[in-house]
Amino acid sequence: MGSTSLGCFTLLLVCPSSAMLAARMVTGHLASGRVRALASMATLPAKERLNILLFEGSVRYGRIGPRVSKFCASTLRARGHEVSVFDTRTFDTSTSEFRPHFFYQAGKAPRVLAELADAITRADAFVMLSPEYNHAASPALMNVLNHFGSSLFAFKPSAIVCYSAGQWGGTRAAMSLRPFLSELGCPPVSALVLVPSAQTVFDAEGLVVGGDDARERWAAYAARCWAQLEWWGTACRRQRAVCDPFDESPPFTNQPSQRNAP
Repeated sequence: MGSTSLGCFTLLLVCPSSAMLAARMVTGHLASGRVRALASMATLPAKERLNILLFEGSVRYGRIGPRVSKFCASTLRARGHEVSVFDTRTFDTSTSEFRPHFFYQAGKAPRVLAELADAITRADAFVMLSPEYNHAASPALMNVLNHFGSSLFAFKPSAIVCYSAGQWGGTRAAMSLRPFLSELGCPPVSALVLVPSAQTVFDAEGLVVGGDDARERWAAYAARCWAQLEWWGTACRRQRAVCDPFDESPPFTNQPSQRNAP
């Protein structure tokens, strides 16, 4: 159990067995009408540095995804975070018989799977970057993610960034990613970063085209999504430190029937 000072009382970071105690403490203050006062008196630590793993989802020739990826990575790093980028184009499964990571015994998975599994495990949060193909997310991105069990992603948040060469900015791809990422265990934050006509928005280095005003508008637009990812990423990391979420929600490791109702 951990605690965080909120001025006039202490908010407990609890395991499920102590949740009722924390709920009673919080409810008492909410009922007293002092929510705004508590917010102003909060003494939470400064924003924490997160380890963020960004999946770049396009493999096509002439792709514009790297421009969007560079913009995302640079703005997140400017906010103080460590950002690693995984390019799905490097995910080569053609050289040998390839199975999902969870099919292999410990230490026996091919190097590309083992290294990416380690990166997923270390990450505090994810950014899923995808173009829109036929009103859906990139098959290359989905293929990579489907090679790993949900327990690696679980209890961590994600952010969705989509783009297109046209006017819709990958909106429909983003909607197809929402249920998929939730099932994967890394539910997406509500704010999206959608980039229409991406080839005209960013240059080859990921810099916003159009001068200072355009740069400020795009930075502010993305910041809403990044702020939500930071909030959830920090909260989840703190709670994992005081309570193992797999204690009461263990991963399925044997048969699909483990998911069945009694």
